[in-house]
Amino acid sequence: MIKFDFKNSSINERMINAMEETVRINHEELHKNSDDESKFLGWINLPENYDKEEFERIKKAANKIQNDSDVLIVIGIGGSYLGARAVIESLTNCFYNMLPAKKRNNPMIIYAGNNLSPNYLNDLLNLIGERDISINVISKSGTTTEPAIAFRILREAIETKYGVEEAKKRIYVTTDKKKGALKGSF
Repeated sequence: MIKFDFKNSSINERMINAMEETVRINHEELHKNSDDESKFLGWINLPENYDKEEFERIKKAANKIQNDSDVLIVIGIGGSYLGARAVIESLTNCFYNMLPAKKRNNPMIIYAGNNLSPNYLNDLLNLIGERDISINVISKSGTTTEPAIAFRILREAIETKYGVEEAKKRIYVTTDKKKGALKGSF
């Protein structure tokens, strides 16, 4: 049971009680539509109902990235990368990338593909230098300009560094389950 102390709050019990019917209606509406994939409400049934096989694949990929890479580059724009960034930043130190590698115990995480700045990508490539890298490109369609350009440039860089076959093992694609330009690419 959750209890709320109203003492230091600008809301009071009367205000909450006045919202009770609206909350009940919204709650019912959400749950009524939770099985409709077009409503994007799959989160309602978490953490009990999720694709456990997919979760195992994600954990396996995370372990591989941690073992193979000094740097993980997350490519995306808007919600495609902000969701990943929000989770990563909520689970790490605010200055995670500035910590020494021994204190991080995981790859440095850098974001790309959210602008068209050639300086940003050049500076990123210079920063990476000879470090081992992996890429997670996140895009529902795979065709958004900024991440598509960043992905092409960074893919070319790791193909040059590791060769095409090894580069494929370092590229992780997060995209639409059924369609999209990145589906089945790697």
